[in-house]
Amino acid sequence: MNLGNPQIWQQFWQIIQPYWLYRWRGDAIAQLIMLVILSLGSSYFIIFEILQRGEITSSLAAQNFNRFYQTFWFFSGVVIINVIFISLKNYIQAQISLDWRKWLTSDYFQQYFAKQSFYQLQVNAEIDNPDQRLAEDIKNVTQRLVALFVIFLDSLVQLIGFIGVLWLISPFLMYSLVTYAVVGTLVTTLVFGKVLVGINLEQIKREADFRYGLVRVRENAEAIAFYNGQTQESQQLKQRFSQVFANIKRLISWQFRLNVFQNGYQFLTFILPFLILAPRIFSRELEIGAVTQSQAAFERVGLALGLIITQFNQITTLAAGVERLSELGKAMQTEAQGKIKFAENTEINIKNLTLEIPERGNLIQDISLSVKPGESLIIVGESGVGKTSLLRAIAGLWLHGEGIIERPANDSLLFLPQRPYITWGSLRQQLTYPQTTTNIPSEILLKTLQQVHLPDLAQSHGGLDTVIDWSRVLSLGEQQRLAFARLLLIQPKYAILDESTSALDEETEASLYQQLQQTSITYISVGHRNTLLNYHQMVLELAQQNWQLLPIDNFCFAQRRIRPWRSRRVDAKDSPRPFA
Repeated sequence: MNLGNPQIWQQFWQIIQPYWLYRWRGDAIAQLIMLVILSLGSSYFIIFEILQRGEITSSLAAQNFNRFYQTFWFFSGVVIINVIFISLKNYIQAQISLDWRKWLTSDYFQQYFAKQSFYQLQVNAEIDNPDQRLAEDIKNVTQRLVALFVIFLDSLVQLIGFIGVLWLISPFLMYSLVTYAVVGTLVTTLVFGKVLVGINLEQIKREADFRYGLVRVRENAEAIAFYNGQTQESQQLKQRFSQVFANIKRLISWQFRLNVFQNGYQFLTFILPFLILAPRIFSRELEIGAVTQSQAAFERVGLALGLIITQFNQITTLAAGVERLSELGKAMQTEAQGKIKFAENTEINIKNLTLEIPERGNLIQDISLSVKPGESLIIVGESGVGKTSLLRAIAGLWLHGEGIIERPANDSLLFLPQRPYITWGSLRQQLTYPQTTTNIPSEILLKTLQQVHLPDLAQSHGGLDTVIDWSRVLSLGEQQRLAFARLLLIQPKYAILDESTSALDEETEASLYQQLQQTSITYISVGHRNTLLNYHQMVLELAQQNWQLLPIDNFCFAQRRIRPWRSRRVDAKDSPRPFA
């Protein structure tokens, strides 16, 4: 770790500035002032304690009974007051760390969920384990920053106080200590700094990857059991843990070298005062208590001057956490790049849209179509031709390509993926997601469950307000019916259905689409079943970089024409009916 590198200090400043300077918070500043006062007070009492300790030692050596008891009771009172100061200081320190963590987490959450950054981070895969950075790194960084601030403040006060004590006892002792601390700091930062920061960064990443692997096994336990894949999963987790283990061994090895240096450094601060002052004690120039005072003062000043040495493990771990948060912050603030232009409209219009796969070429070439209110469109094609990618582009999630997409506002659109998202909450919240604050009467919710062929779902699980892990309780088919219930309840202007009935039988699928037709919802579907044609007015057939838009009467799955064509729209009067 190179403390002269301005990038390190810039990263620290990015974490500190928003909470403490940019957005003024009176309560936080008041707590900080109280912490400073308590820290100054406790440091003052520590200085006073050490001076009184020397007095006690000298009174014992002189066998002065009155002096001893007078000093002892005064010393005891100072200790009691200092205990109160230190306890209050620790309490305020913990409260400041907690409040800062709460604010910083909220600030990062705001960025994480703004402009769908959480999705872009997943797609780009440039930032590993953002969940750990938000949960663990923010906690550790705020706690360690406040703790180190207190340590540095205490050390500064004690440095100022004890330098005077050392200077009065022995100027040579003072010069020796400063030289010793400078040499020790240089050795620590130059020899151990960069190596330990890198190892700590790698350790955080590998621990997060290992934990993520365990979470995947828990979330996909049934699928793994069906595949009988426990051996493969165990091997993968063992491989990840072996990477954790190897890096920990390397970390332990370097920490051992650092600990040897730190312990040797601290041991010398204990014995040097005795070696330097021994001749003056033997010649009776100083009382024996002066050795106690000078040794304690020397140790405190040494710790203050060599703070980087003694706190180096904490500093390197903190620097690693700050760097990870800085990387996450920059990634969330980086706008996703793309040439596709989006505009708000009451209908969906796609104009000369080309979708690209980075470094692999075009997926869809120069497509244009319109879906007006009241119309319905089904998108068909072989796997891999870009059906879901086109839906992602309409949703604003696929940005690679060029062209124009006009679409209604987000609150007028509802997307139903093949595997519905089951939120964390009650059945009532499942039904109204993402508008969970909507106050829909229970009678309507229960009626809608009947409409989607889930009449007993609420009753069999304790009612609408039961909170359980619904993603484990419900099968995929039940989840798809639940998602369809959301659609019927929310009644958006436009709905996008990406094979959202693939796990249902044709009879249930027909019932759901018939109910959808009776609403005023304009919808676009992706599907492979011939029966879906009955519920749509137009069909968009995609092939490799080609497409054609047909009236529904002019298309049949069994006779679809997968051959090279240029993009074109075919009207009913220009094309024979493939089936009657």
